[in-house]
Amino acid sequence: MTLREKTAQLVGVWVGASDQGDEVAPHQHELDEPPDLDELLPHGLGQLTRPFGTAPVDAAVGALSLARSQQRIAAANRFGIPAIAHEECLAGFAAWGATAYPVPLSWGATFNPALVRTMAATIGADLRAVGVHQGLAPVLDVVRDARWGRVEETIGEDPYLVGTIGTAYVQGLESAGIVATLKHFAGYSASRAGRNLAPVTMGPRERADVILPPFEMAVREGRPRSVMHAYTDTDGIPSAADEELLTGLLRDAWGFEGTVVADYFGIAFLKLLHGLAGTWAEAAGLALAGGVDVELPTVRTFGRPLLDAVGSGAVPEALVDRALRRVLVQKAQLGLLDPDWDPLPPALRTADLDAPEALRGSIDLDRPANRRLARELAEQAVVLLRNDGTLPLRRPARIALVGPNADAPTAVLGCYAFPVHVGGQHPDTPIGIELPTLRDCLEVEFPEAEIVATAGATIDGDSTADFAQAVACARGADVVVLALGDRAGLFGRGTSGEGCDAVSLQLPGVQQQLLDTLLDTGTPVVLVMLAGRPYALGRAETEAAAIVQAFFPGEAGTEAIAGVLSGRVNPSGRLPVSVPRQSTVQPSTYLAARLAQDGEVSSTSTSPAYGFGHGLGYTRFAWSSLEVAVAETGTDGCFRLAFEVRNSGERPGCEVVQFYLHDPVASVVQPVQRLVGYRRLPLDAGQRCRVVLELPADLASFTGRRGRRLVEPGELELRISASSTDHRMRVPLLLSGPAREVDHTRRLHAVVTVEHP
Repeated sequence: MTLREKTAQLVGVWVGASDQGDEVAPHQHELDEPPDLDELLPHGLGQLTRPFGTAPVDAAVGALSLARSQQRIAAANRFGIPAIAHEECLAGFAAWGATAYPVPLSWGATFNPALVRTMAATIGADLRAVGVHQGLAPVLDVVRDARWGRVEETIGEDPYLVGTIGTAYVQGLESAGIVATLKHFAGYSASRAGRNLAPVTMGPRERADVILPPFEMAVREGRPRSVMHAYTDTDGIPSAADEELLTGLLRDAWGFEGTVVADYFGIAFLKLLHGLAGTWAEAAGLALAGGVDVELPTVRTFGRPLLDAVGSGAVPEALVDRALRRVLVQKAQLGLLDPDWDPLPPALRTADLDAPEALRGSIDLDRPANRRLARELAEQAVVLLRNDGTLPLRRPARIALVGPNADAPTAVLGCYAFPVHVGGQHPDTPIGIELPTLRDCLEVEFPEAEIVATAGATIDGDSTADFAQAVACARGADVVVLALGDRAGLFGRGTSGEGCDAVSLQLPGVQQQLLDTLLDTGTPVVLVMLAGRPYALGRAETEAAAIVQAFFPGEAGTEAIAGVLSGRVNPSGRLPVSVPRQSTVQPSTYLAARLAQDGEVSSTSTSPAYGFGHGLGYTRFAWSSLEVAVAETGTDGCFRLAFEVRNSGERPGCEVVQFYLHDPVASVVQPVQRLVGYRRLPLDAGQRCRVVLELPADLASFTGRRGRRLVEPGELELRISASSTDHRMRVPLLLSGPAREVDHTRRLHAVVTVEHP
C-alpha cells in the first residue's frame, strides 16, 4: 500500500455533520469543510461515522444508503476494502425509531449483569441488522464527583459494580458480532470539580485501584475489540498521548489486541486544549506514538498533516504500519476483507432495492420484545429510597400529579438517547418511539382515580408563579406524586448530560422550593426522581411519605414507576451512587478513606442520606445461620463461609446481598470499605436459600508504595450487607504468611453459590 492508502485506513469521515455549531460533539464547530469523497475514496477509508446517528432516517432506508456507501467505498479503492461503520449505543442504538433503554446508571441499579448482557446482545443484533460494525459503548468511568454532567452515562461509583456490569455489556455486544468500545480510557470521570474535560489530578494509586479495574476486567473477560482514549490529562499527560497507558499497560501488560480509537476530536485537542502540540502534524505523531490507531470522527490530523510528517521523517512510517495492521486485522475479523463480502444486511437481500421508499418500516428497531426487555430493566432499576407505608398506594380517589417531569415524554431519556441527542435538532420529525408520560401511565395504573396535574415549575427556571396551583391540587388530593429531576441535554442545554455539569447537588431551579411547599400542605408526598445524577433532597429525607429514584429509566420507565407506585412491581433496585445529605459537600462517593468521612476535625458532614447499595421493597428478608468454614488463610488462599436468607414477608421479592471488605491496617491508606461481590436473590414469600461465599485473598489486593499490587498479611473484616450503610453480619478474617505480589492474572471475583433446600 502507498503511504496515502495506509493513512486512509486510519481515519473516519462524518458525512452530514454540521460545522455550524455544537449539536453533537464539543468543538464540532471547528470541523473543516466536509471531505471531498471523490478525492478521498480512491485511497480507501477506515471508518464511517454515525450513518444513523447524525440525522433521523428510517432504519431500512438508512441500511440501504449505508450499503450503497460501502459499495462506493470498496469500488473506489484498488484493494476493495470497505469501511467500518460505527454508532453510539450508550443506552440503546442511538438511531431514529430504536429502543431507548435505561441509561447505564440504571444498569448499575439493577445489580444484574445477566440482564444487561441480554440487553447488549439485543442492541448488537439491531446494529448488525442495518450494517453497523462497531458500538461506542460501554462507559467504564467510575463516578468520583456526582456534579460531573456525564454521571448518567456511568454505571456507578464502585469499580467492582462498574466492572461486572460493564463487562457483561461487552460480552453481550461482542456476542452479536459488534465491536465493543471501552471508554473513556482513563480517568475522565475524575476531572477536577466535576467539570467536563477539566484536568485530572489523582495519584497513581487512585488510578490503579479505582479507575483502571473496570477496564482491566472488561479486557480480560469481555474481550472487547476496541478502546477509546479519554479527553482528559492526568497529572499533565493527556490520555491521547500516554504511551505508558495505551501501549505499556493496555497492550503489553493486559494483552489487548484490538484498535484504540480517538474520542471525537481528541487528537486535535492535543493542540487545541492541551498545548502538547504546536501543529496538527505534531498532534498526529504524539497520538500514533502513544498508541491511538484511528482518528475519529473525521479526518484532520491523520490526513495531510500526517502524510507530510512521515514524508519529512518527523513521524516514523513504522507507527503508521503498526496502526494499519491493527485496523486491517479487525476488518478481516469482521469479514470485510472476504471475497464474498456483501454490504447488504440480510433483511434487504430479498427486497426491491429500486424502490427505497417502499422499504420504510420493514426493519423494526423497537420490536415488542425490545420493549419488554426495556421494561424489565426499568422495573429492576427503580430504587425505593424511603417509604413510611404509603406505598404501594391503596385505591386513592384523587391523585395530585405535580412537577416538571410529570407530563414530559422525554423525562425518561438520557443525553445519548436519539430523541434528545439528535432529535431535538429536528423538531418537525416525530420522536419515532412511544414515550408514555408518567401521567399517561398513572391513568392506566389507577383507572378509578381522579388525576389532577400541574407542572408547578420548570426544571431549571426561577419562577414560583405556579406554586399556588400546585398547592391547590395537593390540598384536595389523597396523595401528591411529585415528579422532579433533570432534563437531559448537551453542553449546557440540559441539567444532566455531556457538558451539563452542576455547581452543587442541589435540585435545579426552584424544585427544592416546590418540594418544601408541597410538604407544608400536609398531604402525603411521594417524590419521584427522574434524574441523571443523585441530588440532596433536603426535608424529603425525613418528611416525604416515600421517595422513588429512577435514573433516566428509558422508554418503558414511566410504566415501571407506575407499577412501583401501585404495587404491581415490587422494587428491587439498589443505589449505584450515594444520595448526598448536603448538596455542597464532597466527596459524594462511599469509596473514601477515613479522613474523607465524618470526624471531629471538620464541621462538615459527608454522611449520605442514602448510601451506595441502598434500596427498599415491599417484603422483608431475614438473614441468619452464619457458618464460617475458613476464617484464616494464606495470602494465596481463599476464605469460605455461608449464611441463610429468607423472605419473611407475604409476597415475592428480591434481596441484593452485598459483600464489602474492610482493611483496618495497610501499608497505604485504604477506603474504609469496598464492594468485592454481590448477588440478587429472588425469593417467593416464605422461601429461603443458603448463600455460600468463597472469597479469594486476591480480592484484598491493592497498589502498594512501589506501585506493585500486593496482598498483605493481617486482619480483615468482611461485611455481609444490604447496603454500604446496612451491615447485617461482620466476619473477622485473617491473612497469614508473607506479602504477595499479584498482577493482571489475579482472581477478580468471589464465587457466590446459592443453594435452595
